[in-house]
Amino acid sequence: MMLQHLLPYLHPGAKVLDVGSGSGYLAAVLYHLVGEGGKVVGIDHIPELVDWSVGNLKKDGLGKALESKEIEIIAGDGRQGYAAGGTVICRLYDVVAHQELFPGPYDAIHVGAAAPTVPDALLEQLASPGRMFIPVGSFSQSIQQIDKDENGNITRKRIMDVRYVPLTDRDKQVNF
Repeated sequence: MMLQHLLPYLHPGAKVLDVGSGSGYLAAVLYHLVGEGGKVVGIDHIPELVDWSVGNLKKDGLGKALESKEIEIIAGDGRQGYAAGGTVICRLYDVVAHQELFPGPYDAIHVGAAAPTVPDALLEQLASPGRMFIPVGSFSQSIQQIDKDENGNITRKRIMDVRYVPLTDRDKQVNF
């Protein structure tokens, strides 16, 4: 269902952000849709998942895309996205780097965990035009499709009720 909603924005050369990238499966699918020249950034706050994801992508034959940075999997706070021109420092393959070196805005953003409200940082990193697919809410949750038009105007559409794990920080998830 998520791909059905994001597909109009997953054209060749598109930039995509996958928040809560986990095993890397969706990053691989997204890369195959945007193709060479596209960019997929997966972000997860658990470094072990980042390492696992990178290993999975290499096993899937996508090592070249990782080397060329057409796919990047990073450890960081997905609620902050992964923007160009930021001052946040993230871990990238065991190397500390400043965000101003990296991509954004994104044609499509997928969020794989529920945020209590839509993070402003993700809205800012959404391209004009662009689309975000995100579960929103604490106890009562729904998938929202958020579109930004070419003038930067935002529209929201409630797709369906869901139940996702919370979009949180590493300590809250690991030490539950």
